[in-house]
Amino acid sequence: MCGISGSYRRRGRAADAGLLLAMAGELVHRGPDGVGVYLDDRFGMANTRLAIVDLSGGEQPLSDERRRHWVMQNGEIYNHVELRAELEACGHEFATRSDTEVVAHAYEEWGVRCLERFNGDFAIAVWDRERRELLLARDRFGVRPLFLAEWDGDVCFASEAKALLRHPAARRELDPVGIVDTFTAWTTLPDHTAFAGIRELPPAHYVLAGPRGIGEPVRWWDVDFTPVAAREEELVGAVEDLLVDSVRLRLRADVQVGAYVSGGLDSSAIAAIATRQVGTDRLAGFGVGFSDSRYDESAAQAAIAAELGVELHRTLVDASAIAGAFPAAVELAEKPLLRTGGAPLLCLSRAVREAGLKVVLTGEGADELFAGYDIFREDKVRRFWARDPSSALRPLLLRRLNRWLATDPSKAGAFLTSFYARGLLDVEDPLYSHRLRFANTARSLKVLDRAVLEAAAPAGDFGERLERTLPPEYARFSPLARAQYLEIATFFEGYLLHPQGDRMLMGNSVEGRFPYLDYRLAELAARLPDSLRLRGLREKHALRRAVASYLPSELRSRPKVPYRAPIQQVFFPPGGGGELRSFLEPARIAEAGLLDAATVARLVAKFRRPEAIVSETDEMALAGATSLMILHDRFVARPRLAEPLVPNRMVVGDRVVRDAGRVAEPV
Repeated sequence: MCGISGSYRRRGRAADAGLLLAMAGELVHRGPDGVGVYLDDRFGMANTRLAIVDLSGGEQPLSDERRRHWVMQNGEIYNHVELRAELEACGHEFATRSDTEVVAHAYEEWGVRCLERFNGDFAIAVWDRERRELLLARDRFGVRPLFLAEWDGDVCFASEAKALLRHPAARRELDPVGIVDTFTAWTTLPDHTAFAGIRELPPAHYVLAGPRGIGEPVRWWDVDFTPVAAREEELVGAVEDLLVDSVRLRLRADVQVGAYVSGGLDSSAIAAIATRQVGTDRLAGFGVGFSDSRYDESAAQAAIAAELGVELHRTLVDASAIAGAFPAAVELAEKPLLRTGGAPLLCLSRAVREAGLKVVLTGEGADELFAGYDIFREDKVRRFWARDPSSALRPLLLRRLNRWLATDPSKAGAFLTSFYARGLLDVEDPLYSHRLRFANTARSLKVLDRAVLEAAAPAGDFGERLERTLPPEYARFSPLARAQYLEIATFFEGYLLHPQGDRMLMGNSVEGRFPYLDYRLAELAARLPDSLRLRGLREKHALRRAVASYLPSELRSRPKVPYRAPIQQVFFPPGGGGELRSFLEPARIAEAGLLDAATVARLVAKFRRPEAIVSETDEMALAGATSLMILHDRFVARPRLAEPLVPNRMVVGDRVVRDAGRVAEPV
């Protein structure tokens, strides 16, 4: 696990080692165990290493035996042992036990088709010295980030946008399109980010760059929701086998591996499988709890840890702790945040690091692949309702998805009519399942300055741009499959895997591993008949059956409790305080030119009134406005620049010219 960055200079200039080391300085949290630099005429790249596999021999860059292909990697290839054996049978000779060296040999042997053989989470850069060509590639679900920019004739890449902003031609400006996207759908599409001139390489894509610039991204994998024909028992057994093997592969490390225990089915199953493979004494559990009982799952976490016999390290946070961590969470996320959920997870990863661990298994991906979210059940009920829109009974099924409706019948009718009935009959809309979410989230756009909205308008509506990215086979997917595909393409990759996943983990130099995202398991889950993912309104049917022998029935049947963190009391704590509100002072708003000052003032006044009832949209608008101002403060108005690093490994062409130690240090 590492941070990578680099540039190819097309205008005849030599690679700038000073720039590369400055870029590396911005990524030292992703890899504090070493710094590597590669220079070859106009091309250069830098790496900050988090040592997990082959601790003594895995310093990057690494190459094949002919020293033609030089590789830097952020992430892990979990099946590197099997690939190494296959490549050795083809005549390749290895100098290390590192999975990164496997990438170099695999690219030499199979070209870009090697990506299809990798079972892992990765962002890789491969420099071909003979062709003078750079390959950049990203894993199937985009677990590991990779950003691109072209400035002053240079093709640049980095694990995080903050490293690209060190280029002297970079524009330290926020991108109106990226801002509006985030305030509409929680995330951006890969063609934009929160920063002007910077874009993402989309998940499951690669791109080639060279003297003629950077090519168009090429998709090398996609999730296919075409159902497979097989008996339920066979499919459930296959899910179990692949999940067990996925956990086995993700326990491969030369350091201890821990596991997040959230209190729900997904992480509990991973922890249970892992304990059978390594023993309870070698697996530490980590859980975050809240002082506010409305959000706290500590009791469930403790029960699961006790059932499994693992030691549970608990991190308890209150509103003050969340407020204290929120600016750092925004800085790491590199985009506006409409919720505060990343901040407690940043506190949790700090606890992992303080316990001496670098790697944790987590349960992300199960809800997306096995249909665990309410949005999938809501879509199913709304389509059922749309077949008889005059029915008074069909919409009442939504009470089973929203527990507060069942306890307050006086609100149920009005809510169902005003919210879920919107666009009810537009069932042919490709984005039908997500239109309500986009529309509801977009209400937070009210806090943005009109100039920002107008500047973003020419790029087009988020939904229209999203539709243009959908593959041709999407039209053949079932309604459930379409909803899942959209969830994976938007909220999952752009929010859960990053502002609540990779970025909060790597903020404390911890690598997250996601067994449910093993491509073999993901492909099988997607091809299960709909009824094995969502049976009636019961989510994750096949997964629940597959883990039946690992968890007691009360844990398997426990209703899903979505992970949430408080917002209102974070910004407006009882008894005063609220340092985060300083970012919304009128003078700061006027300086940035991003927010509508009058709307923000009304919103703040509403939160100040003790009797006021604030909505989820109000909370999203408040968090979004504050985080946008933090982003502007940290990266535009008062940028914080990291110190350049000293490399402990430097390669020029094909020669190692420096090996001064193994620990990164400032110049």
